[in-house]
Amino acid sequence: MVIQTNLSYRFFILIVFLFTLANPKSDSDLKNELVSLRSTAESGVISFNNDDVSKFITSVSTPRPYSLIIFFDAVHLHGNSQLRLPEFRREFRLVSATFITNNNNESNGTKLFFCEIESTHSEASFRRFAVESLPHISLVSPTTENLTESDQMDGGDFTGLAESMAEFVERQTKLTVCSIQRPPLISKTQIGIIVAIIIISTPILIKKILKGETLLHDHRIWLVGAVFVYFFSVSGTMHNIIREMPMYIKDYEDSSKFVFFIEESEMQLGAEGFFVGFLYTVVGLLLAFVTNVVVRVKKLDEQRMAMLLALSISFWAVRKVVYLDNWKTGYEIYPYWPSSWRG
Repeated sequence: MVIQTNLSYRFFILIVFLFTLANPKSDSDLKNELVSLRSTAESGVISFNNDDVSKFITSVSTPRPYSLIIFFDAVHLHGNSQLRLPEFRREFRLVSATFITNNNNESNGTKLFFCEIESTHSEASFRRFAVESLPHISLVSPTTENLTESDQMDGGDFTGLAESMAEFVERQTKLTVCSIQRPPLISKTQIGIIVAIIIISTPILIKKILKGETLLHDHRIWLVGAVFVYFFSVSGTMHNIIREMPMYIKDYEDSSKFVFFIEESEMQLGAEGFFVGFLYTVVGLLLAFVTNVVVRVKKLDEQRMAMLLALSISFWAVRKVVYLDNWKTGYEIYPYWPSSWRG
């Protein structure tokens, strides 16, 4: 009797298994599963692996009832400032969150799902999509069969960050993303704390202003501020900020070494600008020292020594700047060198 019961149980399990194989998940089941995964994912971006690619893309007959836009990521490359992967990943999540917010109660909300694939455990998926470089974003439309032929964002679509990504999505899917909803720089709680601090400190601040005891009345603060602005101006800091130039790059021939100066007139690393700015600042401070301090020294010998020292350091600094310019541009210029000395 026991043997018969075991045989019946195994037969039942076999029937259930065969029934499952014969009746794979329907399109609606897959869509509902994607909606469920999206609801628990940060910013609605679903983390995919090799099995998920097979389950939701390659194993589903076309046309699929949904489109997938996939961001390909590599954690080990996040430290590469030239790729800017963490920044593009944040912008991709902004587009996803904005799309979900604006299409949450509409049928369009289940027609597109934002996903990401990380290279560590999904190298096979990178090969399926023929990903050769990062950043890389692919759109799998309902009719896409060959993943290597999926719609891909080009370099121009990344320049405008989230806004450009949203334009790409709207152009390819005909769905509406709407304007990107960026989180405020300061939360309401932080604003409340700042307002409370201002209200509390206002009477004390007014009292100090009337007495002339604020930092703005301290000439040393103005002196340090003037030097900082001068250094900021001559070191190309705005150039580095606008173009997001790195301070240094790794040597292409030896990855264990770093390059701080690059021999290209079209490109300037942050370290180069700070080095030249430091030399300019030294010359400016020496000029201020000579015109405001040295002229008041009463002993003639001390005055001459200080002047000679200031001129020597200034000459060395200017020479280094001109040498760096000659090295980067290839042009030999000697604006401070007498023509008779060059013979």
